[in-house]
Amino acid sequence: MICKNTLAILLLALLAFLQPAQAAPVEQPETVCIQCHGSLPDRLGAPVKLWRSSIHAENGISCNGCHGGDPKDAANAMTPQRGFLGAPKEKDIPAFCGRCHPGVYKDYLSSAHGRALGAGGPTCVTCHGNHQVVKASLALINEKSCTRCHSFDRARAIRDAMQQTEAYIDNISRRIAAFQVSGVDTEKMGKSLFAVRNRFHTLFHDVDVARVKGESAAINQELGKLDAALKEIERSHEKRRLAGGIAVGFMLLLAVLFHLMKKSYD
Repeated sequence: MICKNTLAILLLALLAFLQPAQAAPVEQPETVCIQCHGSLPDRLGAPVKLWRSSIHAENGISCNGCHGGDPKDAANAMTPQRGFLGAPKEKDIPAFCGRCHPGVYKDYLSSAHGRALGAGGPTCVTCHGNHQVVKASLALINEKSCTRCHSFDRARAIRDAMQQTEAYIDNISRRIAAFQVSGVDTEKMGKSLFAVRNRFHTLFHDVDVARVKGESAAINQELGKLDAALKEIERSHEKRRLAGGIAVGFMLLLAVLFHLMKKSYD
């Protein structure tokens, strides 16, 4: 019985050793805004439903993060004294979003889109949505969205030039996140990736195809450095994993041999 229990424990240890850790999801804050509007019908409740599937909700940013107000006091949640801002007018939307995204706001203002603000040009919500805010990605550059205002030719060329870089960023981001969960110090790499990603995102509002291609190539070089550092960590971890697997396997083998020897003497 003891040998069987030992085998079971060792087997579970081996499985746990080989099983990758999972990151815990960000818990969504249940503010009084959500509690109240979430129970309301039609247009008053719709924003909450849209928000729940947004990148803001995914990152724990609730209603008060954009609209201000007191998220804990239902009676005074929407009073100016508690900082409630409400919904901005269309021409004020970029500045409204720019409070948290100053770099993107600056890029937008210098772009063809930003220069057309107030004259029929798009704002942040035109492409990213308002309550169901979509994560910035090349998926936003698509024929259906872009042709609402102009042809898709230039936008397609820009998207095609950026696709490889975006895939590279996503790959490195996943690998850094996996190491972070397993306890590896990834702070420096995370900061480097954050800077590179921000640099990449500045291209999203650019309509100069040549510049986008040149910047994408330069960003790929920076990503190559992060990729090399990650590969070094991966090689080190693979060696440790192999050594650990061999050690556990050896212990299992000893346990089996001990069990067989004991059985032969019974």
